[in-house]
Amino acid sequence: MQKISKDLYTVLVFTKIGTKRFFRDRLAIFFGILFPLIFLFVFGSLSNGNNKISFKIAVLNQSKSSFSKVFVSNLSKQKIYKIDPTVHNLKQAEDKMQKSQLDATLVLPSNFGNLDSSHVPSGQVELYYTQNSQVAGQTLTTILNENLKILNKKFVNIKTPFSVSSKQLSEKSLTAFDYTFSGLLGFSIMGVGIFGPINVFPELKKQGILRRLHTTPLKVWQYFLSTMFSQAIVGIVSIAVQFLVALTVFHLKINGDYLSILVYIILSTFMILGIGLAIGGWAKNERQAAPLSNIIVFPMLFLSGTFFPRFDMPLWLQSLTTWLPLTPVIDGLRLLTTGGKNLLQIGPQLGLVLAWMVVIYLIAFRVFKWE
Repeated sequence: MQKISKDLYTVLVFTKIGTKRFFRDRLAIFFGILFPLIFLFVFGSLSNGNNKISFKIAVLNQSKSSFSKVFVSNLSKQKIYKIDPTVHNLKQAEDKMQKSQLDATLVLPSNFGNLDSSHVPSGQVELYYTQNSQVAGQTLTTILNENLKILNKKFVNIKTPFSVSSKQLSEKSLTAFDYTFSGLLGFSIMGVGIFGPINVFPELKKQGILRRLHTTPLKVWQYFLSTMFSQAIVGIVSIAVQFLVALTVFHLKINGDYLSILVYIILSTFMILGIGLAIGGWAKNERQAAPLSNIIVFPMLFLSGTFFPRFDMPLWLQSLTTWLPLTPVIDGLRLLTTGGKNLLQIGPQLGLVLAWMVVIYLIAFRVFKWE
């Protein structure tokens, strides 16, 4: 019992040393906490922007009717249209469309809004777009047709034999930011778990610190466990900051319970950290550690759903990437944060994380070198 307490005391001492070393290193703080935060702001802004579709257009009103003025005024009030007030003729509009500064141009002919024989205003909107903006032009055509249908009903009673009925389901779907945020959490765990050890271990070997530690009663498992605890603390701080920003700035909605999320983050950090311990423990210097870490890290970042959804990949690639270590981390976090699941409901992801943890640490213990 006394031996166990001494072993644990040693682990706690080195955990404290490792944690202090991190928070005294400005470069480590930048890459461990601030760098993921920069990614959060960048991707968070992009995700929020994708939810608000808008088109840059010019409106050339050649009609003098009062109805045309009201029509243009109503267009300017709709957020989907961003009207450029500097365009006054079709030549200017064409020039801007060729430079992709405008998506399309609306022209209201001189007879637009004039009253017909039934004293009802009528007219046809002319929509111009370039070859490079076909999608935007076709989408705008559809939107304008729907707007005009609503307008037509005010003047003419039209009976439609076919219609569409829409119903809202009770299930919640992921927003673009919800999906991105889970990937960014995985990116942070990857950074803390892998880049931490591969930067620290080679430096400690170069300074001869690990060699001196090898002459003490310190065991490899104690050193690994202390590193796991210190990196878990760093990871929790980094991810807590991201959660705070996501909740306050980007209005992230958490559907799951925070305890399950916390436990899963710690387990995931432990698992990914094993990769960093294996690389850093094996490499003699930075020249060996950096290339190997890049070979392992970058495929996972691009294939595990960190920044790009896996469901857009071919089916064979989806099946293959399911078994990457980072994939169950991101999938599990996505289910916990936005899917409203708990640890018992993400058995496949949790099982993969635990299985990888066993395999990775067996490799890490085997390849670790004190010098």
